[in-house]
Amino acid sequence: MPRRGENIRKRADGRWEGRYVIYLPEKGKQQCSVYGKTYGEVKKKRSEAIEAINGRIPDQTPQKNLAGKKEIWFDDVVREWLLSIEQTKKPATYIKYNCIFETYLEDILADRLLREAATDDFQNMLIMRTADCSESIKKSIYSVISGALNYSSENYHTLPVRLKRKSIPGFKRKLDIYTQAEQSTLLRYLYTDMDIKKTGIILCLSTGLRLGEICALKWQDIDFQNKILTVNHTVQRIYVDDQIKKTALHEGQPKTFCSQRDIPLSDEILLLLLKFKQNDTYVLNRKKPLEPRTYQYQFQRYQKEAGVTCRNFHVLRHTFATNCIGSGVDVKSLSEILGHSNVQITLNKYVHPTLDTKRQHMNNISSIYGQIVGQNI
Repeated sequence: MPRRGENIRKRADGRWEGRYVIYLPEKGKQQCSVYGKTYGEVKKKRSEAIEAINGRIPDQTPQKNLAGKKEIWFDDVVREWLLSIEQTKKPATYIKYNCIFETYLEDILADRLLREAATDDFQNMLIMRTADCSESIKKSIYSVISGALNYSSENYHTLPVRLKRKSIPGFKRKLDIYTQAEQSTLLRYLYTDMDIKKTGIILCLSTGLRLGEICALKWQDIDFQNKILTVNHTVQRIYVDDQIKKTALHEGQPKTFCSQRDIPLSDEILLLLLKFKQNDTYVLNRKKPLEPRTYQYQFQRYQKEAGVTCRNFHVLRHTFATNCIGSGVDVKSLSEILGHSNVQITLNKYVHPTLDTKRQHMNNISSIYGQIVGQNI
């Protein structure tokens, strides 16, 4: 994979390659490369080559067409947009978009002008390219293209382009939740030989905390007097610019602005937390955030030992939301506890009524009809 924020990659033959683009009056856009045995060597060569080119050719912008309007190369505006969001977006978001560009878009956008985005040929090609991608990847691809087009419209006054996106009908994957029996089995296991790690699982099942949020939770985020947990941080492993490590654990702000939230805690949860409270910084891992992958593996072990079907960590959040709806919690309150930006997300993504709940609703309707006609149905 190319280095983040740079056009430098390791080739199959073991050498490193650095690419850069120049614009020559007589030839237009030209792609050039430098090579070396190490990443550092190529980075230096690439910087020196770009500086040398800039010294020889003052105007490095694409040539103007006959109408007097500047032509913009598609891949260049995407790279410029990526640089513009590097300082404003969260590192994980920037890295995701950069990887999407390098993996799915860099080759098809090379040597294409930005104005081609409005053509049926380009948009049909984009539909074909994303046909076999998951909905998540497809959404990210269109987010990158749209972001670059909006950036160009704002900064270069190009005409707005509306992208066509073809959604292929398919089955909506049903999100897993624990049944009541599974919840009872898991909780009985967690309350046996309890420690702070097991308490963390109970906390997530009781509050809907995300994996990264519980791993970054600090004791100072818990107000024992007012019985409030404040979500201030999250932790995740992301790609970094480093010659030794490809990824690093990054602690930052939660997923969205709404994810920074206050969650009321029950007396029972507070007592559990007080039992294991220490003079440490982090709840689960003393002096530093806990690696999410480590906690995910531990959660899998807990499920296996408890005798319940192993599921992803997010099942705790899904189950919490479903339990809240079944207990009569209003959706607005639940939405704020979960940290969603709007109620619709809570309804569509996280709230999944059980068959028993639906059956109860049907029985209630049936009893109403029975009262209308004066008899039991």
